[in-house]
Parts: sequence; C-alpha cells; structure tokens
Amino acid sequence: MAKLNFGGVEETVITREEFPLEKAREVLKDETIAVIGYGVQGPGQGLDLRDNGFNVIVGQREGKTYDKAVADGWVPGETLFSIEEACKRGTIIMCLLSDAAVISQWPVIKEHLTPGKALYFSHGFAINWSDRTGVVPPADVDVIMVAPKGSGTMLRILFKEGKGTNSSFAVYQDATGRALDRTLALGIGIGSGYLFETTFQREAVSDLTGERGSLMGAIQGLLLAQYEVLRENGHTPSEAFNETVEELTQSLMPLFAAKGMDWMYANCSTTAQRGALDWMGPFHDAIKPVVYDLYESVKTGREAQRSIDSNTQADYREKLEEELKALRESEMWRAGATVRTLRPENV
Repeated sequence: MAKLNFGGVEETVITREEFPLEKAREVLKDETIAVIGYGVQGPGQGLDLRDNGFNVIVGQREGKTYDKAVADGWVPGETLFSIEEACKRGTIIMCLLSDAAVISQWPVIKEHLTPGKALYFSHGFAINWSDRTGVVPPADVDVIMVAPKGSGTMLRILFKEGKGTNSSFAVYQDATGRALDRTLALGIGIGSGYLFETTFQREAVSDLTGERGSLMGAIQGLLLAQYEVLRENGHTPSEAFNETVEELTQSLMPLFAAKGMDWMYANCSTTAQRGALDWMGPFHDAIKPVVYDLYESVKTGREAQRSIDSNTQADYREKLEEELKALRESEMWRAGATVRTLRPENV
C-alpha cells in the first residue's frame, strides 16, 4: 500500500501496479463470487469480474432485470440463479441490491452466511445504520466493501475502454484473516482505477451527502435556478440551456476534470475569470449553510430513515416514476433533449 499526500493529508491508496490482476486472480482462485442483484451496480461489477477471469454467478429475482442478465450472457441454472440459490453457492456474497431490497432480502442472505464466507457491499448504508436496517452479520464471516465512485454503467464503460473508476475500500469485520486481500482483489477485479481506504461509516455519510449535494441534488437545483432566471428575463430555452448546462458539461467540465479548476479558469476569457473569482465567494457563503444542514441530516440518520420509509412503500416505484417524469418533462430538460440532438456527432 502506498502513502500519498493529498493537500497535506496522507492517505493510503492501492494501485493496479501494487496489486496486479494476476495477484487478484490468485487470491480469489478458489472463490465463487455471487453477485446478488443485477440493477445499478450488479451488471458493471459482475461483467467486469467475469471478463477478468473470475468465477462469478448472479442471483436475481425473475422479471425484467433477470431477463437483462440473460441477455448479458448469464445462463439460467449455470451462472444465473435465484437469490437464495446464489447465496448458497457463493463463498463471497456481493450484496448489490438497493438499500431497501437489502432489508427485505436480509433473512435469505443471512441464512447462507456460513463460517468463512465474505459479505461484500458497495455502500456502507446497511451496516452503518444497522439499528434501522436490521442488517447485523454473524461474527464468523468477513464483512468488506468496495465502493466505486460512479455508477455501475460508468464502471463498465470505463472498463471496456481500458480505464477505471476510482473506488474506496473498507474492512468492517475480519473473521478469516483474509478479509483485506479479498477486498483488494475484488476491487482490482471489478476494474477500479485506484483504491483508497475508508470505513463503512465514513463512506455511508459521505456518499449520501454527495448524492444529495454536488453530485445530484444541488447541481440540479443550481442549474434550474439559473435557467429559470434567464427564461424569466426573456432568454430563449436554447440560449438558457446552452449557457446553463451545455457549456458546463461539454466544454468546461472536461477542462477542470483534466487539470483542475485553476486550469479551466486559465483557459477562459479574462472577463469570465474575473466574474468567476468575484462570484464564487457569495455562492460558497450562500451554499455552505445548506451543506451543513444536509451533513447533519445524514450523520444523524434522518436521511437514512427517510430513504427506508420511502423506498419500502408498496407504490414506491410508481411515485418515483412520477417524480422522474416531472423532471424529464420540465422545460429545461426538454430543451436539453433537443440541444443534444444538435451536437455535431448527432447531426
């Protein structure tokens, strides 16, 4: 493991050079990896592991997601099973179900957590808020985590491009003495770019904060606010969307993703530089109190409970689709759909 300095703070990271794929294969050569759930993370992690030469099976309830697994080449009765059968066969149970589904399927999963197995998560939610989820693993199994910092879809896309999504890792319980090696091998096996150390508690809190904040919730709120102000002052949908979203995602994000915010600023006009430097302070001061409130809501478990209460309702998916439909059919994102068709690669 390498110790790297991040802005004056030393962190432990693991790269593919330190823990190569050949070593990962050796560590897991006698394991049967059971991917439980084929929704958001399951396809990316399962297919990457399979392509990297590991012994992988999938456990999924019948329905559309099961059919997707079949379409991806998982064979019923050979590499595709019910959740219960996959848990029974697996020596490593990769619990990649939604947080709500983990709660409902926990009795089935726990029944097959025999001594020496490993229980793997890609999110600290179920374990960190075990008082709310009821997920308390037996003491004689490893409890480990690799959490890609991106969707399963992007994990798969970057893997196929020969790249990788950075992931955090943690060992919550080491019953076998092999928990860390199992964790790192799985992290390399799923195609992580590099792995950085965390805990289940830190991952759960930072992940929920990020999703509700800059990654999804806050960015949509900010974009919509600017779009609305432009529209209310006579700007057309095309102009408002291009100035709010399209230039951000297609022109500026690649610049600061490549070399940082300062480099992006340096490659913009002096007028843009001056305005950005002048206004970043007021935006920071306005937003930070909201982030503090968000963090406190996550840390105390209120956000976890809200998620559990909502996602376990019988009509949850119907209500979710209504909310997503409203977002999809809003003027800003209808304008976006049109603008995307006019990108050079689509014309």
